[in-house]
Amino acid sequence: MERMNASDFPPELLDDLDLYVHGNMDRRTFIDRCGQYVVGGLTAAALFEALAPNYAWAEQVAKDDKRITAEYATVPSPDGNGSIKGYLVRPVKASASAKVPAVLVVHENRGLNPYIEDVARRLGTENFMAFAPDGLTSVGGYPGSDEEGGALFAKVDRAKMTEDFVAAANWLRARSESTGKLGVIGFCFGGGIANTLAVRMGADLAAAVPFYGSAPAAADVPKIKAAVLVHHGELDKRLVEGWPAYEAALKAANVRYEGYVYPGANHGFHNDTTPRYDEAAAKLAWERTVAWFNKYLRTS
Repeated sequence: MERMNASDFPPELLDDLDLYVHGNMDRRTFIDRCGQYVVGGLTAAALFEALAPNYAWAEQVAKDDKRITAEYATVPSPDGNGSIKGYLVRPVKASASAKVPAVLVVHENRGLNPYIEDVARRLGTENFMAFAPDGLTSVGGYPGSDEEGGALFAKVDRAKMTEDFVAAANWLRARSESTGKLGVIGFCFGGGIANTLAVRMGADLAAAVPFYGSAPAAADVPKIKAAVLVHHGELDKRLVEGWPAYEAALKAANVRYEGYVYPGANHGFHNDTTPRYDEAAAKLAWERTVAWFNKYLRTS
């Protein structure tokens, strides 16, 4: 099917998609809602398919790109679910004698899908070591589709999953190829985890970049020592409305931060596998992200 853009769909349907993706609307109800908004002669089923991820669109860096090496690795997580598996990407020149900064990449509420693996590879080509853990490890791992991944996600103990990400972050930071400078980037659920890690890890985390993630409690913000770069889409009303309070807490705690709200962009605007992708906003946010990591992970 030809790629469609957010502007091809009624805004109300994209709002319903957000409810569905976040588990607040079941599949049958969402498809019924699609039937109320059929566009371009599509049936409800075809409209549902048009809104689903297409991972062929996400591969900006090939799996065999000569600039990087990639493999799967398993990290012990004694305080979480026992262990967590993830996708480790290193620049070809990274070694114990040629150390590079490290970035943890945290997925949405679907698990370690091909889009997130590609984000890790993109960071690898920018001369960062990246590790993208799969929060679904304890239930068998990402199952190959986002819909099935979302169902599995709901079965994982959220507190234990958080501990899995903490374990992965500490493991990555301590690797022999790492300079010891660690950043985290996360999307949607992963954006919330990026904020959580900023609170949990204190000075052990140098930079955090949450994309449309839930903010931490205001009382916890003073624990943040990382430099925080926040990205939101203008049409993501719930999270955008919460940004001023988070910004005020960051200011009050003297946390180094920047925050951007991208005009006309939806929740999930960086994910280039769905119609909510906003190319201009995604590219600008990525440029800012790489610059942020270069600034805060490559300085003493």
